[in-house]
Amino acid sequence: MATQTPTQTEFGEVSRLKGIAFKYISFGASIVGILALGVLLAYVFWDAFGLESAGTTWYLSYTATLLVPLLAFFVYARTRPDVVAGAFELFSMTLGGVMLTVATVIILSVIASPPVWFAYFLTVVGPTLGLFVYGQYNREATWVGLGMLAAVVLGPVAGTLGLGVLSSLGGMLGAPGVYFLSLVLPAAGLAAFLAHDRLELSKRQSIGIGVGLPVLAIVGVPVVDMVPQIARSVWLIGLVMFGLPVGFAAIDTARHRERWAAFALPAIAVLGFLLGEFIVGALGATEPTPWLTWQYVTSPPAIQASNAREAGLYPAIIGSVFLIVLVSVFTFVFGVGTAIYLEEYAPTSGPFSSVSRIIKVNISNLAGVPSVVYGLLGLGIFVNVEASLGPVTYGGFGVGTVLTAALTLSLLILPIVIISAQEAIRSVPDSLRQASYGMGATRWQTIRNVVLPRSIPGILTGTILALGRAIGEAAPLIMIGVATTKFSPPSGLFSQLTAMPLQIYAWAFQPSPDFRYGVVAAGVVTLLIVMLTMNSVAILVRNKYQQEAH
Repeated sequence: MATQTPTQTEFGEVSRLKGIAFKYISFGASIVGILALGVLLAYVFWDAFGLESAGTTWYLSYTATLLVPLLAFFVYARTRPDVVAGAFELFSMTLGGVMLTVATVIILSVIASPPVWFAYFLTVVGPTLGLFVYGQYNREATWVGLGMLAAVVLGPVAGTLGLGVLSSLGGMLGAPGVYFLSLVLPAAGLAAFLAHDRLELSKRQSIGIGVGLPVLAIVGVPVVDMVPQIARSVWLIGLVMFGLPVGFAAIDTARHRERWAAFALPAIAVLGFLLGEFIVGALGATEPTPWLTWQYVTSPPAIQASNAREAGLYPAIIGSVFLIVLVSVFTFVFGVGTAIYLEEYAPTSGPFSSVSRIIKVNISNLAGVPSVVYGLLGLGIFVNVEASLGPVTYGGFGVGTVLTAALTLSLLILPIVIISAQEAIRSVPDSLRQASYGMGATRWQTIRNVVLPRSIPGILTGTILALGRAIGEAAPLIMIGVATTKFSPPSGLFSQLTAMPLQIYAWAFQPSPDFRYGVVAAGVVTLLIVMLTMNSVAILVRNKYQQEAH
């Protein structure tokens, strides 16, 4: 009689009890972590918006007009993924549009003047956009990538050499004329391209959208002139930076019938807030006394340390936005470029392969170096080093300047971006590369049309995490001499700046409890809003590429 013997597997004996225990322990740890984070954020928001001073009637009014309808919408959308996707797209694009508008106004109007922007638009931005659009329509033009690289590298040199003549031309046009030519008209071409390529509209509809944008910009000027608080320049910037992403999200949601219910989210948010304001005013309810106000985000820090109500974060907001824009450009260009070379071009055999392996190991080690060490590195390379090469003398970029801080933070997060980009590029199946080569494509065409479109989601994920770390760093900025408090925003690459983490750090040591609780909490919430808005836009772009890749 044959006997059955237990079969041995490489996993050993399986315990059902251990699996159940592991499941519930993991679930409990997740719940504890989420609750701890929620309590911390609730505490910070409670102080920042002064909710302890609000009356019961105020809470009941907004609960009935805003909170309950929003909860009802979330319950309705919970089992409808299309509605969730549409609502997330509308929400992200709206936040992204607001952030882009504010950042563009800061960079083009506060930091740089319209004539200077016009000079670099003619030499850098315009040629790069033109080559990109041409490359989208003519996929066989293999020289487009090299042309864009040349425009990015040589364009700033040409713009600097011809700054006087080009800025004089921009001054003759005026700020509205500069923004119309450099923002509205390129945005019209981009809108027509997106409408035809992404939204799959007909050519006539796409051309109509492209023509409608500059027409709306001109027609809206008399209406904007009636509002003293809004300048023509702000109207043109907002039309492009806010109207384009929000319009794209609205059209994309409207063309999918199953997503129509997503429009209820912005309707509930706007109408609920207005109705709540009306009810609160009619009943005379006691409203909260928030620290995070319009005066807070548009004013410099208080001159007297005892007057917390006059404290403002405006110079630090400008400095952080200026800083993170430069850091994102530096890290994305150099980080992704390095990853592409190491994965696609670096030799895998021969004497130079050892050099490539050493570089990869060092990049992995640099990702774990403390941030204060990068502050010392930035202090040594960008501040204290003095060198001369013939007639050229290098003496650093100044203590605590915008360029010094941007380069230091770029060094900090560059290894993270490179490693994440390497992993994303490596995850693309090699069979796709071989299929592209078999069709006669060159290596650059394969990288551009096969590898990068499928690796962009992973690259953006690493970049999002890295930029989120950079915007909250304080130690490297302290090491390179960035001021903790400054009463004016930076006006150029070589001007002094302060950043939100440093200003919050300075306020935390004020003796007044209003500073240590209310003002600091408002600064933390402002930093979170900027970071989450930036991340939401990047996540939405990543999701778009993920859908196209699949």
